[in-house]
Amino acid sequence: MYAFDYKRPASVADAKAALGSDARYLAGGQSLIQAMKLRLSQSETLVDLGAIAELKGIRMDGANLVIGAMATHASVGSSAEVQRANPALAELAAGIGDPMVRNMGTIGGSIANADPAACYPAGVLALNATIHTNQRTIAADAFFTGLYETALQPGEMITAVSFPPAQKAAYIKYRQPASRFALVGVFVAQTAGGVRVGVTGAKGHAFRATEIEAALAKSFTPEAAKAVKMPTTDINSDMHGTAEYRAAMISVMASRAVAAALGR
Repeated sequence: MYAFDYKRPASVADAKAALGSDARYLAGGQSLIQAMKLRLSQSETLVDLGAIAELKGIRMDGANLVIGAMATHASVGSSAEVQRANPALAELAAGIGDPMVRNMGTIGGSIANADPAACYPAGVLALNATIHTNQRTIAADAFFTGLYETALQPGEMITAVSFPPAQKAAYIKYRQPASRFALVGVFVAQTAGGVRVGVTGAKGHAFRATEIEAALAKSFTPEAAKAVKMPTTDINSDMHGTAEYRAAMISVMASRAVAAALGR
């Protein structure tokens, strides 16, 4: 690991002030620290957000569920408010990684890192979430832009993520046995704006499966989702599965998610 300076501010304003020209925010550290250990990433300064209490809360704002960026996966999964407002999101969080990852990793860190196989991005897209930063709000559909790339600007910090209510929702993933990342993960949600389907693990970043959305808008059934033949354009192909395999699995996982959302 390369040498670096370490700062641990107590407020969002102090964190912004501590961020120099070659510094990075540190959330749960489950991705960044590992990359630094392997010397795949380097920063002169790490600004640890772990002491900022205002970033950890989980609350309701009217009908919307608001989760602070530094809320851990474990706290989201066990939160009574999340379980009431959106049990599918609580189940997603409870299924991330292992106990150490769930107790250290955060929703803000996961979304900002934008790992192509992370679970939260699928939920963010399917639930039409809004990402709140210390500068602005960003719609889910505009947030994930490429492989480990987002709409965040240098120095911009995620402070919270808000989720509107869903009538029915579920997340199903086909997990890599060792890492528990999604080889293919699909989050299906019936929302006020229609059916939305978020997919992770299949491309360079999370995306919406509009073909399945169209089918489910006509018939919200497992059979309708499974009948969709997804295109293989830009689908990942590696030692774990070909592009054709992953494309087929998107429809299969979507079908299972619909069945779960319907309580089948």
